Amino acid sequence: MKSRSYTLKEIADFLGAEVHGDESLIISGLSTLKNASATDLTFLANPKYAKDLGETAAGAVLISAEALDRCHTNALVLANPYLGYAKISHWFAPAESFPEGVHPSATVALSAVIQAGASVGAYAVIAEGVTIGADAIVGSGCSVGMGSQIGERTRLAPRATVYPNVTIGQECLIHSGAVIGSDGFGFAQHQGEWIKIAQLGGVVIGNKVEIGANTTIDSGALEPTRIGNGVIIDNQVQIAHNVQIGDGTAIAGCVGIAGSAVIGRYCSLGGGVGVAGHLEISDHVHITGMSLVSASISKPGVYSSGTALTTNKEWRKNVARFRNLDDLARRLIRLEKEVSSASNNEGSVDDGN
Repeated sequence: MKSRSYTLKEIADFLGAEVHGDESLIISGLSTLKNASATDLTFLANPKYAKDLGETAAGAVLISAEALDRCHTNALVLANPYLGYAKISHWFAPAESFPEGVHPSATVALSAVIQAGASVGAYAVIAEGVTIGADAIVGSGCSVGMGSQIGERTRLAPRATVYPNVTIGQECLIHSGAVIGSDGFGFAQHQGEWIKIAQLGGVVIGNKVEIGANTTIDSGALEPTRIGNGVIIDNQVQIAHNVQIGDGTAIAGCVGIAGSAVIGRYCSLGGGVGVAGHLEISDHVHITGMSLVSASISKPGVYSSGTALTTNKEWRKNVARFRNLDDLARRLIRLEKEVSSASNNEGSVDDGN
């Protein structure tokens, strides 16, 4: 389906941007600085790509006032070009339609409630006691377990799975393959055998949450696993039972958060971060990719762990030295004590008695 076209003035009015150039120019697509054509809108947000600005063939560029003097084509000037791009991107996204009501091939329990404007796709299964909120979308092949609640205008993409006893707020987006409410990893050891613990707490997800493809959020054991409002979670993330994630936190792909960890508000976890169980991370903490969080964090800031990438030869040498760090530290402490003792002896005065 071909996207609509818009004048530069229409886009500027929507974004609150200042037009420099031909406001009647027709824009029919979005592209990168390097690949844009004369009818495309592009943006410069990262200085890394400033070199492409001088050679772009774009019809117009979303740009900051500081970079305007380097732009040779039409420009829309605003304080945050990347935010402008994010907002306008939806104008060019392919339109999808979801027919109201229940597809004939879907299975809906008699006690389930499907509110006005909601759409239930082909082969979806809606269990007993489920409520699907007004204008919500349950994609084809989805499963919503007994007693779960899906909020207004929330969308489950095809083949998302919601277990029993899950509450999802309003205006959420759950991508394909996501599993919400699977059993937490709880077992008791007895005579060499693992005895499974029933996971009874369910999951509670706030409003305007996005959960990526193939991400799993486990049910709490006794109390719910909780995801706050406005949280964004990337693909292939594992969130264990009884984890608590505060409002506005962002979690990148392949993060693993162990059971009962508490993540504060407006934090960010880079790709591949691991968080050990039962830890607490305060608000406004930012953890760089591939870091391992093995102790609680009580102060806002940026945290990292691990060593930077290097050649295998250098890495092997460093690993050998890492093994000696404890011994070296002990030797250093001993030497400091010996030096301090010697200094004190030299500074003492013999009174002759």
